[in-house]
Amino acid sequence: MKTLFDTSVLVAAIVEPHPMHNRALPWLQRAKTGELAFFVASHTLAELYAVLTTLPIKPMISPSTAWRLIHDNIEISAKIISLSPSDYQDIIKRVSEFGLSGGIIYDALIVKAAKKSKVERLLTFNINDFKRVWPDGESIITIP
Repeated sequence: MKTLFDTSVLVAAIVEPHPMHNRALPWLQRAKTGELAFFVASHTLAELYAVLTTLPIKPMISPSTAWRLIHDNIEISAKIISLSPSDYQDIIKRVSEFGLSGGIIYDALIVKAAKKSKVERLLTFNINDFKRVWPDGESIITIP
């Protein structure tokens, strides 16, 4: 099944002390072994790096460790979905039409990648945010 992973699920799967680690890790393992078709939005790579390198955990995750975690867990096995400039323009217009502001734009970018790649499942722990930007995607948006 074609499955796109949100940053929230990847962080939980990669960071062992994360409270949702036990729920997220099996999904990442299934994706890495090819049991699922593994998709990630290109934006998610940058967001994941930012989150990993600023998590309030001890010891902190260094930039080089964050890169290795992203490379080993995602880049090697996931299909990375890039967006075009017109995709970004469409998304900004769409969230403005919904009256949404702030960081929800990043969830909207992930939704655009999900639609572009025609995934059958979008995994996230932020289900309500995704429903706000993709009301028609309720059957696809899934909590691990």
